[in-house]
Amino acid sequence: MAMAAAIWASSSSFARSLRPLLSWNSSLSPINFTLHRYKSANCLFFSASSNKPPKLAVYAQARRVLSSKTKGDEIATPADLSFEVPLKIVEYPDPILRAKNKRIDKFDANLKKLVDEMFDIMYKTDGIGLSAPQVGMNVQLMVFNAAGERGEGEEIVLVNPRVSRYSRRIIPYEEGCLSFPMIHGDVERPDSVKVDAQDINGARFEISLSALPARVFQHEFDHLQGVLFFDKMTDEVLDTIREKLVALEKKYEERTGLPTPESINTRKTKKAAVGFGKS
Repeated sequence: MAMAAAIWASSSSFARSLRPLLSWNSSLSPINFTLHRYKSANCLFFSASSNKPPKLAVYAQARRVLSSKTKGDEIATPADLSFEVPLKIVEYPDPILRAKNKRIDKFDANLKKLVDEMFDIMYKTDGIGLSAPQVGMNVQLMVFNAAGERGEGEEIVLVNPRVSRYSRRIIPYEEGCLSFPMIHGDVERPDSVKVDAQDINGARFEISLSALPARVFQHEFDHLQGVLFFDKMTDEVLDTIREKLVALEKKYEERTGLPTPESINTRKTKKAAVGFGKS
């Protein structure tokens, strides 16, 4: 399905403050689709299949804002932010994916290295988004690039993100997840969101996302709440992937020698959740 994205950029102070957030210099990694780039006076478009600039552009526009810390968040310690390379993807049903994620308050070279490593494994596994718990780090950090390839699109880093607003327009779309290899299913989500977050240097800003970038953000934001994408599927959709989830549960038991921490077959029938937070 063709998707388009536009990142608004200009020589304004807002754009200059945004560049450290959206730009990272790294080597290219292969991906299974090609994007075409289009430029206008102040807008950069990306389209997966069109030979013309898309009529409906997805936009991400950022500006600095003042925002207080969220009360009750536990602060990450240096141990919480320690990691070994190469990073490895944590697969369902590892309890790390359900654990509480701590707020980051130290913005240093170690955090920048973690972000770089997260982008690296994301591209190597053909992902377009990745949250810290998916690499075994229970902290509030996500990276994504809706284009899915270094050198294309924009690399976005969000630290301690919070949703300040989201649209009432709900869109179904098939999603996958690096923590659920070869599993895909339709999930309904708001079409656009406004987010308050910090960048890699700790500066606060606000960013508005719509269409595919908004969906990628929401998927990764759910991970930071301990919510997995199948939690928001209807029972009809869930039934189409149930056997694959059971297979992952058995794989976990064989690998660890422990009983699965959760079982899809004991999940209660319920209406699929739409929005944010626990489903």
